[in-house]
Amino acid sequence: MTAFSPLAIGPHIVQPPVVLAPMAGITNAPFRTLCREFSGGKGLFVSEMITTRALVERNEKTMQLIRFDATEQPRSIQLYGVDPVTVGKAVRMIVDEDLADHIDLNFGCPVPKVTRKGGGSALPYKRPLLRAILNEAVTNAGDLPVTMKMRKGIDDDHITYLDAGRIAVEEGVTAIALHGRTAAQHYGGTADWDAIARLKEHVPEIPVLGNGDIWSADDALRMMRETGCDGVVVGRGCLGRPWLFADLVAGFEGTGAYAAPGLRVVADAMVRHARLLGEWIGDEARGVIDFRKHVAWYLKGFSVGSEMRKKLAITSSLDELSAQLSELDLDQPWPVGADGPRGRTSGNNRVVLPDGWLKDPYDCSGVSEDAELDTSGG
Repeated sequence: MTAFSPLAIGPHIVQPPVVLAPMAGITNAPFRTLCREFSGGKGLFVSEMITTRALVERNEKTMQLIRFDATEQPRSIQLYGVDPVTVGKAVRMIVDEDLADHIDLNFGCPVPKVTRKGGGSALPYKRPLLRAILNEAVTNAGDLPVTMKMRKGIDDDHITYLDAGRIAVEEGVTAIALHGRTAAQHYGGTADWDAIARLKEHVPEIPVLGNGDIWSADDALRMMRETGCDGVVVGRGCLGRPWLFADLVAGFEGTGAYAAPGLRVVADAMVRHARLLGEWIGDEARGVIDFRKHVAWYLKGFSVGSEMRKKLAITSSLDELSAQLSELDLDQPWPVGADGPRGRTSGNNRVVLPDGWLKDPYDCSGVSEDAELDTSGG
């Protein structure tokens, strides 16, 4: 078995070198708690995307999203922004008010509401704007490490990741995560792990993390071996499978078999997840309603009739959820093939961009603080 070095994110040592990818509406405090419990506290677990404008304006929803459990160490926030000044203010606020121990910057989100403002995976095309944002973030972060997550580019004709990686190194970014897809691909097709290897060769000065198509611990180990990357970022693979982080620890440490929970264990995890959401929101019904989006992911591959799936999708209390789950054949073993792809898979999308965005990668005149989103999360 190949031994992999710990991942250093500034002063924070991440071993095994595994990071939970920020996912809007998913990686809130309850889900991070579940994943962290299964991993035994090993790994790095990042918040869902926090909009810099909403943080600076102290938006109520955003202030809740940045609440960390007392056991979360280090506290990791992902920020999204398109205006360097606003990003700088948000980072300074995090430092001054001791809101986190690590800041990640989002340059990878491909959804239209973000790219049409020039943000997320659209932003690295504007090289000066990317540099200005990174400079403001690193300058204001003080001793806090700043990392960034990005995609290969907007589409196959507008590839940006190598230029963006070099700019990141020059501006003092601590580490880079690359999702091996373009914005146009969204989550379709196959992630380009060769691009991760090329980025690692291009920026040997700092850690490079790979992201894309990690559905199992074996996938993570294979990515590390094939690309030479310094760590992995796991997103859709853990949807409805927080125990994937137990597998990742076992895989990297070589300590034993992977988890393959039967439906009884899965059902218990579902109820716990819903309970944690209710406690976090402060309302059991709202917690169970928020949990509904996770039901299909947890039950993927299990024999559960369509009528029961419909019932589970409209539950509104923990007792109701528990009662309905108890009606299932809880002795079912983990389904063959349930470790595979999950979540969104659509690809070949037209990327929605600001007017004239692609005319000149060095012309940033069309970007202003008005492009900042005013809400965070999903």
